[in-house]
Amino acid sequence: MRRYISALFNGIKPSNLAAVLAVWILVLLYVLFQGGKTSTMLFSMVSLLGVYLIGSSFGGVNRVKASRSVMSGDERNDILHAGEQVQIRMEVTIPGLLPMPYLIVREVLQRHNGDSWSFEDSVIPSLRGSGELVFQTPPLERGRYAFSKTECISEDIFGLMEHRGMIEVKTEFRVLPRTVYIPNWQRSLRNVRLGGTQTTLSSSRRETTQINGVRDYVYGDRISRIHWNATAKTGSWKSKEFEHESFPKTMIVLDCAAKGYSHPGQFELAVSAAASLVEYGAREHSGTGLFTAAKKSRIFAPSDAPSERMRMIQHLVDVDADRTESLLTSLERVYRHFPKGALFLLVTSSADQSVVEAFRWAENRGMNPCLLRIIGSEGKKDGKDDYTAFLQSRGILNYAASSLEELPAVLGGIAG
Repeated sequence: MRRYISALFNGIKPSNLAAVLAVWILVLLYVLFQGGKTSTMLFSMVSLLGVYLIGSSFGGVNRVKASRSVMSGDERNDILHAGEQVQIRMEVTIPGLLPMPYLIVREVLQRHNGDSWSFEDSVIPSLRGSGELVFQTPPLERGRYAFSKTECISEDIFGLMEHRGMIEVKTEFRVLPRTVYIPNWQRSLRNVRLGGTQTTLSSSRRETTQINGVRDYVYGDRISRIHWNATAKTGSWKSKEFEHESFPKTMIVLDCAAKGYSHPGQFELAVSAAASLVEYGAREHSGTGLFTAAKKSRIFAPSDAPSERMRMIQHLVDVDADRTESLLTSLERVYRHFPKGALFLLVTSSADQSVVEAFRWAENRGMNPCLLRIIGSEGKKDGKDDYTAFLQSRGILNYAASSLEELPAVLGGIAG
């Protein structure tokens, strides 16, 4: 019985309910002991007011129906990237016949790591009880976002009582990490001892004489490139598509050590760099894989498929710097999935023995180690430090970046 009473009066404060009942009982006693037309009229007015006040408490606010949509900019977009502001549009419908002067809506947006943002705005319902609320979030970082229960607050037309209600509209969206366009990547491993015949000598891939398919004719194609049989069958100009020289497979290893980064922004830069390299590998069809050395490590085999590229990017949305074990231990657990002869690119901010151990491990398994070191802006130097000299003495390519914007220039041939 108590549960039904609680559900009936959900949204009205006990003190307000007690005040309404107390006034009604006093007027009722006044009618019983005094009598007359005046007391009867007063009792009728108080009764009607009490019915309205109590009725509005378990009426519209608790039965609000809402729908929420997430947009990027002016148009609806399912793909959101870090740094973008997200526009939230909520449409509310308040059932019932009792008028409602306004409705305050309080929203809480939660990130997967526990961060949260609160939004509060008011909407004036139309005569039909509908309204629309639009607000914009601050620039969001990568991650999974979800809205918790929405709180609705309103008052009666006299402003005597405040009514509260909770509604739940499940809305989740993901924000992908920042990426930067990398036009080319100088991976000249000519001087690396393990380069061999699978090294990449140029950032551009030349075409071979092996036909890989047929494509539409592009103005400027040579006559020898025209595929005459396909042109005759289709009635439109077709050209031969040739295979390109293959790059060695690339395994991007993202170091997710809990104490490996001085501040969260440095780890976000490492994630963005890894995502940008995945995008570059997919665009160049160079067979790129990913290994995130986190608390729950995950590895993706090198692939050119767009679906695999999206799986890697989606995985980078959830990754955190939470690994407590050594990097070498994480690598040993999945050593079977690293292809021999691949480029072993380690993305980290560390410059210690763990990096040297990882490179020795890669060399022992026939891979070409390479380092992309994430450094702070205050740690950038004009000269070469001892750590860089040590890597170059072993023939290991070494890049250093302090911001995402300088990554294309760093990879374009300016090694650290």
